[in-house]
Amino acid sequence: MEKQILGRLASLGHGQRLAVFRLLMRRYPDAVPAGELAAVLGLKPSTLSAYVSTLMQAGLITQQRAGTSLKYAIDMAALRQTFDYLLNDCCRGRPDLCLSSVPHPEHGAHPMKDRKYRVLFLCTGNSARSIFAETLLRSFAGERFEAHSAGTNPRPEVNPIALQVLRGKGHDISTLRAKTVDEFRDPDAAAFDFVFTVCDQAANEDCPVWHGQPVSAHWGMPDPAKAEGTDAQKSLAFQETYGALKTRIAAFAALPIESLDRMSLQRAVDDIAREFKGVPS
Repeated sequence: MEKQILGRLASLGHGQRLAVFRLLMRRYPDAVPAGELAAVLGLKPSTLSAYVSTLMQAGLITQQRAGTSLKYAIDMAALRQTFDYLLNDCCRGRPDLCLSSVPHPEHGAHPMKDRKYRVLFLCTGNSARSIFAETLLRSFAGERFEAHSAGTNPRPEVNPIALQVLRGKGHDISTLRAKTVDEFRDPDAAAFDFVFTVCDQAANEDCPVWHGQPVSAHWGMPDPAKAEGTDAQKSLAFQETYGALKTRIAAFAALPIESLDRMSLQRAVDDIAREFKGVPS
């Protein structure tokens, strides 16, 4: 076991291999195509191949073939095994000795009681997917959640087709606007309990760590604004995205958050990403 752990640590002791690993962590539980990894990180295909080969040999990532392309994903079981070894062996079973940033006082074993939970949905443009998610959570459980959305590179305004879909579903759209994530990065701002990325591009970006250590997950899905065809076909893409997010938000809102510890919450939001991967018609 010790030799295996040392191999994993050695494989991460290289800046660009660590960058590959970190990107795959942000996209977990997705399997990311090799071409996308190379493009995001600015690596030559041959260089990326060498890096992922080392990470695979260490047992930190897995490879799967999709047609003619290769995809890579984090091996979460191996990663947990690695952390368990470090915390139980090197830290003598006392993680508090080794963690300089233990969970925020509000985020302890049973962190979230008797208050609204602050949730942020992130995408690139903040014009459709994250707007849908914000609106849906507010509609499903506005009494329990304070829902927000933002973009890493927001559009000037919310997509008009997205607004049309929300209006048609009976949602209040009067306060919706596209906004930058910078609005929520003030160190003095209230901490978020959950941060979800709903597009791959936003997850690919190396965003600063959120203060308060929120539970985070990647719920990526295609951008409906990129749909081609007739007006009816474009509208259908937005309807499908709304439906996919509605399913995920309903599952999230139904979680017994008050009774779950942080690790259980993390697994639950990751499970939602896996279980509702497809976009319903």
